Amino acid sequence: MAPEKEPGVAAVNRALSILMAFEDSVEGLTLAELATATGLYHSTILRICESLENYGFLNRLEDGRFMLGSTPFYLGMLYQDSFRIWDYAAPVLRELVRTTKETAAIYIRDGNDRVCLHRMSQPRSVRMSVREGERIELDKGAAGKVLLAFSGEKGKKFDIIRESHYAVSLSERLSETAAIACPVFGVRQQLICSISLGLPLFRFNREVFEEFLPLVMQAAKGMTKKLGGDPTGFEPPYKHLEKVVFPD
Repeated sequence: MAPEKEPGVAAVNRALSILMAFEDSVEGLTLAELATATGLYHSTILRICESLENYGFLNRLEDGRFMLGSTPFYLGMLYQDSFRIWDYAAPVLRELVRTTKETAAIYIRDGNDRVCLHRMSQPRSVRMSVREGERIELDKGAAGKVLLAFSGEKGKKFDIIRESHYAVSLSERLSETAAIACPVFGVRQQLICSISLGLPLFRFNREVFEEFLPLVMQAAKGMTKKLGGDPTGFEPPYKHLEKVVFPD
């Protein structure tokens, strides 16, 4: 089978692969090291590096090593100034609500609480009552357990959440409610937030869980990928949490 063709412009992809090779480099990279990291020919690397150096993406030192220039730092500052999590969360929440007809929300950690940053819901006679800006105890609910687990909280139950990349809660924050939550990561797997799907307990059972879990996992995967994180932890098959007792 022929290797899958990369999308976009080949020359740009090669230039980006050179830049990404510096991800774990502090002292810079030699031409030979760039060739090993990218699989490109020396002559190709030199031509591309000349263009990258011209635009400030790379600097070449007197000993021949290449190092990142100032332009990536400048672009990073522009990204920080323009970053709004809502821009990434809105389409994901909208699709999750459209497919499940339930309530989807984004939570961040603030000290010992979690805060509902954004939410969307489908008009229904019975639905989750969480409000944007609401503060909730961190140790209650699926989203809180995810934030604790991926903030380094110790314990077997958090080890399981870190391994499975999701948490489930039943009647924890409020009676007669259930939720599935996943982490969302950014660059270098920094925890950004958790994404949660909440619904009344009477609409939640094993069949619904097996239908909704892949949707929440894929939502977290999509946001993680767009925010520069590694999405591989959200790939199926999904680990089932043995201690979850579903309503009849």
